[in-house]
Amino acid sequence: MKEKPKFRLFPMPAHSLLLFVVWLLLNNTVAPGHIVLATFFALTIPLLTNRLQDPQPSFQKPWLCLKYVLRVIGDIIVANFEVALLVLGPNRKLTPGFVAIPIDIKHKFPITILASTVSLTPGTVSAEVSSNEHWLYVHVLHLSDEEALISLIKQRYEAPLKEIFKC
Repeated sequence: MKEKPKFRLFPMPAHSLLLFVVWLLLNNTVAPGHIVLATFFALTIPLLTNRLQDPQPSFQKPWLCLKYVLRVIGDIIVANFEVALLVLGPNRKLTPGFVAIPIDIKHKFPITILASTVSLTPGTVSAEVSSNEHWLYVHVLHLSDEEALISLIKQRYEAPLKEIFKC
C-alpha cells in the first residue's frame, strides 16, 4: 500500500531556493516587494506541485554519474566526427532506419536519461518510448548492424544507468 506523503513546509528546498534566486535575478532587483513575491513563489509553487511528482529512484552510486557523464561527452565528440565523415565524405550512401531497443529499466527518470543520452549523441534520435515503457524507438542516420547498435546502447548506456539507480 502506498504511504501517504507527510506535509512539509519545504517539500523541495533546492527548488524553493532556486525559485527565490531566479525571481530576483530575472527582475534584477532586491527591492522589498520583490523579496516578498520571491518568497511567496518559493514557498507556494513547490507546495502546489509536490503531489504531482511520481516517486523516482535516487542515485544509489552517485560517483558513477561522473564516469557516465564523461563517457557520454566522449561519445558525443566521437559521434560528431563520425557523422561529419558520413555526411561530407565520399561515400554518401546513408541507410537511415528505426530500431526498437528493449528497455530493462523500470523507472521514468532513468528511462528519460537513457532516451536523452541517445538523442544527444549525433546520428541517433530517440523517437519514442512505448506506452508500456518496455521499448525505446530510436532513429539512426546510418544503420549498418541493428543488433550491434542495440548491444552498444544497452551495454554503454543502459547498464551503467541500472547500476547508478539500482533499478
